Amino acid sequence: MGDLFFSLFFFVFFVGVFLVLILFFLVTLNLPIFYVSKRIGKTGKVFEMYKFRTLSTDLNLDLIERQFPLGRFLRFTNLDELPQLWNVLKGEMSLVGPRPLPVEYANLFSGEQNNRHKILPGITGLAQVNGKNDLSWNEKFKLDLEYVNKVSFSLDIQILFKTLILALSFKKDTSLAEKKFAG
Repeated sequence: MGDLFFSLFFFVFFVGVFLVLILFFLVTLNLPIFYVSKRIGKTGKVFEMYKFRTLSTDLNLDLIERQFPLGRFLRFTNLDELPQLWNVLKGEMSLVGPRPLPVEYANLFSGEQNNRHKILPGITGLAQVNGKNDLSWNEKFKLDLEYVNKVSFSLDIQILFKTLILALSFKKDTSLAEKKFAG
């Protein structure tokens, strides 16, 4: 219930930002506006996660070369994540939880790692506020499982507060250099 209330509040609060960003995409002809990715959700259910697109669609280039100015800005400010509020409103995600991973990783998880799918994935989580892409995959999974085992309203509030501080610190995005999970 809290997720629904807060995501609806944030959705309404940021509607102006959504409209301005969509206008920038249209004016610069950087289409499509959204990046849609199949992700693993609660109990392994697959869903489509939405983000503002931050890379060109030219798959012949490497990730770094695919960046464009608006996309770079969106990653830097974390505004690319805003459309995931729609996933929360649809009940596919939570504000806080383990980050949803691509379906291509589905068969790579150990039995223990698969426990991260006992709860809804989140827009932010314990791993994101404790190092994000600077962590190894094992460290991320350890933090994800710690969250699954300790989930509480107070922990969610702590994580959301830390997320806000990190987002406002405008820390350099290193996600494009992250190695894919290989099991």
